[in-house]
Amino acid sequence: MLTSRTFLKRTRAGAVVKVVREHYLREDIPCGAAACRLCPPRPAGPGPGLETRPSGAASSLCPGPHYLLPDTNLLLHQIDILEDPVIKNVIVLQTVLQEVRNRSAPVYKRIRDVIQNPEKHFYSFTNEHHRETYIEQKQGETSNDRNDRAIRVAVKWYNDHLKKIENEENIQVIFLTNDKTNKEKALEEGITAYTCEEYIKSLTANPDLLDRLACVSDEGKEIESGKIIFPEHIPLSKLQQGIKSGIYLQGTYRASRDNYLEATVWVHGDAEENKEIIIQGLKHLNRAVHEDIVAVELLAKDEWVAPSSVVLQDDGQNEDDIEKEEEKENILKTSVNKDMLRPTGKVVGIIKRNWRPFCGMLSKSQIKEARRHLFTPTDRRIPRIRIETRQADTLEGQRIIVAIDGWPRNSRYPNGHFVKNLGSAGDKETETEVLLLEHDVPHQPFSQGVLSFLPKMPWSITEQDMKYREDLRHLCVCSVDPPGCTDIDDALHCREVENGNIEVGVHIADVSHFIRPGNALDDESAKRGTTVYLCEKRIDMVPELLSSNLCSLRSNVDRLAFSCIWEMNHKAEILKTRFTKSIINSKASLTYAEAQMRIDSATMNDDITTSLRGLNKLAKILKKKRIDNGALTLSSPEVRFHMDSETHDPIDLQTKELKETNSMVEEFMLLANVSVAQKIYDEFPEFALLRKHPAPPPSNYDILVKAAKSKNLEIKTDSAKALAESLDKAESPTFPYLNTLLRILTTRCMMQAVYFCSGMDNDFHHYGLASPIYTHFTSPIRRYADIIVHRLLAVAIGADSTYPELLDKHKLADMCKNLNYRHKMAQYAQRASVAFHTQLFFKSKGVVNEDAYILFVRKNAVVVLIPKYGLEGTVFFEEKGKTTPRLDYNNEVPSLTVEDTTLHVFDKVKVNIMLDASNIQHQKIRMVLVEPKV
Repeated sequence: MLTSRTFLKRTRAGAVVKVVREHYLREDIPCGAAACRLCPPRPAGPGPGLETRPSGAASSLCPGPHYLLPDTNLLLHQIDILEDPVIKNVIVLQTVLQEVRNRSAPVYKRIRDVIQNPEKHFYSFTNEHHRETYIEQKQGETSNDRNDRAIRVAVKWYNDHLKKIENEENIQVIFLTNDKTNKEKALEEGITAYTCEEYIKSLTANPDLLDRLACVSDEGKEIESGKIIFPEHIPLSKLQQGIKSGIYLQGTYRASRDNYLEATVWVHGDAEENKEIIIQGLKHLNRAVHEDIVAVELLAKDEWVAPSSVVLQDDGQNEDDIEKEEEKENILKTSVNKDMLRPTGKVVGIIKRNWRPFCGMLSKSQIKEARRHLFTPTDRRIPRIRIETRQADTLEGQRIIVAIDGWPRNSRYPNGHFVKNLGSAGDKETETEVLLLEHDVPHQPFSQGVLSFLPKMPWSITEQDMKYREDLRHLCVCSVDPPGCTDIDDALHCREVENGNIEVGVHIADVSHFIRPGNALDDESAKRGTTVYLCEKRIDMVPELLSSNLCSLRSNVDRLAFSCIWEMNHKAEILKTRFTKSIINSKASLTYAEAQMRIDSATMNDDITTSLRGLNKLAKILKKKRIDNGALTLSSPEVRFHMDSETHDPIDLQTKELKETNSMVEEFMLLANVSVAQKIYDEFPEFALLRKHPAPPPSNYDILVKAAKSKNLEIKTDSAKALAESLDKAESPTFPYLNTLLRILTTRCMMQAVYFCSGMDNDFHHYGLASPIYTHFTSPIRRYADIIVHRLLAVAIGADSTYPELLDKHKLADMCKNLNYRHKMAQYAQRASVAFHTQLFFKSKGVVNEDAYILFVRKNAVVVLIPKYGLEGTVFFEEKGKTTPRLDYNNEVPSLTVEDTTLHVFDKVKVNIMLDASNIQHQKIRMVLVEPKV
């Protein structure tokens, strides 16, 4: 049966056009009930459908067998309840799914995953195309009211339909809605309807489920009692008008880690003026949460403030003590130099909430038998959250997840609900899970949908695979990697050719052969963006069958590769470059140390060793050229843990030692990346995925220049070359470690390198490498950017076909945005993992006394680096409950005078290191200055 739907649509030019769409209605859409013989058999699809005898929790309200059918708002707000294993046999209507998809992409993904879970028995019913459940919108009826009516019609149809099934038990469909009007109408129409709370309370065997209920009040009725603390948020329609007319500014809200009464808003758009707005004080922050998109009104210039240098943590237990907050706000209002004042504003409304589930710990209420407690998030930028729970005693000392539901004007803190218990605080598995969740690292096992796109085992190279491929198995190829590396991305070869020149090849795992565009495996790899390496765990970007087996260029097995081959003369000048898909057979998988030993050996002269020596010789020339060109050689203290083989606790901690062979591999990877970047840009000037490293603004270098000056050294920063040369000259015969310290400090002045699409940018330069163009090609097992680059290169050389998304610069720009975010979060997660393992290491050590160097001086502290452990920490000179010494901070010299002792940047000091576990949630390494005595 065919019907038509008519609606009005506004075109880009602003004209209103009438659109008529054909809408097919069918009679053969199954209801999903396993016992039903009236409907045609259900086609194979996600999940097994509804059970014949519905299992799940017993309800005191509806003791008989039943299915549940939620409306849109209930699904949006109570997804945590619906995901619980206790809730089974749920009908999700097409009307509801479409609305959820339009309103919340994360919830839509979660409900799709639940529908696909065979143990949950959720069924997606296409009511909008079923002849008996489709309804037309009445004249004067809003789309919202029409959808509510469509849901009620579907519930009624289901109940009538299920009565016709010849079954000893009559299965009922229960309608769940938190909408008062919708529930009243349903009851009038003879439908059994309950609110989510009523139904969950009826599951008497599962009282813990009540904790997972989101507390959602009807909008506008949230002020039930209590003093109004915050100004009202302006409605979205008015905000958008205000932003258009310039009354308000739109931007991303970034809360401060150090001061809970201060935040900055990064204004969207190209305006150079007022790019960053300071917000100070509870009322001005007005219930915004870190990463929300907000509307801000600028204050008059005489109300502008300076960024605060005060550290304020929200440690109050009494949420109603607003007077204390006002006292704290007065601390912020100290007199400051006029030059320090910055544009200041107040949050007037929220454009988009970016709430996510937060990890943290319960701060149990002091009141006996209390159900309301405050939850303290791990991330100091997130406010405390008020939750109701009956299991406070069980949850004390545990890491838990909590979601925010809303933030009424009369509440000091947002309201939320308990989602999940992760385990005991301090436990290694629990802390790793927290670390991954807090840094938004996708780490769930790969789904069956993703794994279904992997090659079937046993796998071998076929005739079809050899198409467009060169057979390079005869070459003496080898790989050089860190010890224990199983995801080997790259291998090298070097040989003399007949004309006396040298042929060098970089062979990269051909991951794009296995991951085809647009399938579930490709989507998952794109979402993950990068492999994340923690201290004793690796979160793979691609499934292990690829990362550690079929794509890994292990020795003595045939592997598919993408090769970049140069012909060079003995001065390492490139004469010819070619790219080809290939098949290789690596002759050795070496560690850096093994490769170094071969190069240095007086007795070894086999093909592999000769190849390595040739590569090493050329790499030294390439490196010198790069450095002469202005490339920077920077330093960062990297830590390596030695783990106990049984407990997996760190038993030793040392800085990583870099060998000549590390540099050898790096040079050829850089060269391959530059060669490929040039090739894909020449072929696709608008669609090349490249990587750039912006030059830092001159002010970034202030700290470095001042620190060097204090040691009578001059650092020039007008170009990368000038910086590189002045760092090379900055030597002190009496203080050899000074040069390393300067390079570490220089690293801190740098900008972040980022991926971008060549058609959306015109600054391609890579500052750190002093290269006019650069990309990532050499690590496709662990970086998704490299897979895209492989696809572009394959199309450029005619080895593969293109697809629409590859040549869509807007889609590529969005992808780059996600990749940059994932890389940044992976970096932070790695640092957090090192910090946690460092705490474990010092936990068993007691107090350790070590040499350290001062890296930075602050107003009340110094930041020191301990070379032995590659560890950085802060020595504070103000402590709670102790008399604060006289402090005199000098920003020009970089120094801090404590009583009569002056501490300068780069001074050598002695510190005691110990673990401070007084705050179980935020354990930290504490450092105390021992020498010089202050």
